Order: sequence, then structure tokens, then C-alpha cells
Amino acid sequence: MVEVGGFFGLLLLILMVYAIVKTVQSDASTTGKVIWVVLLLLLPLLGFILWLIFGPKG
Repeated sequence: MVEVGGFFGLLLLILMVYAIVKTVQSDASTTGKVIWVVLLLLLPLLGFILWLIFGPKG
């Protein structure tokens, strides 16, 4: 049986991978992409929320 913490950890991992892939595929500058990826890796939950609000579009 999967624990609740394990489920949310897996969900966060999937969302992080999605955010990183979308960031790398965006039209943002290379510097912007690097900053977003580092932010997502260092602050997983907060970084993802910030990415949803302020992240590169397109």
C-alpha cells in the first residue's frame, strides 16, 4: 500500500519533471531557463508554485 506522503512525493516529482520540460521547451532566454530549472530543483514545491504563476509562457 502506498503511503500518503509517498503519493504526494510522486505527484510532486511528476509535476517537477513537467515544469522542467516545459521550461526547457519555452522561448525564454537561456539564462531564464537555467534560473527556473535551478529554482525548481532547489525549492521543489515553492518553485513549482512560482513557476505556475511567473514562469515562462509559450
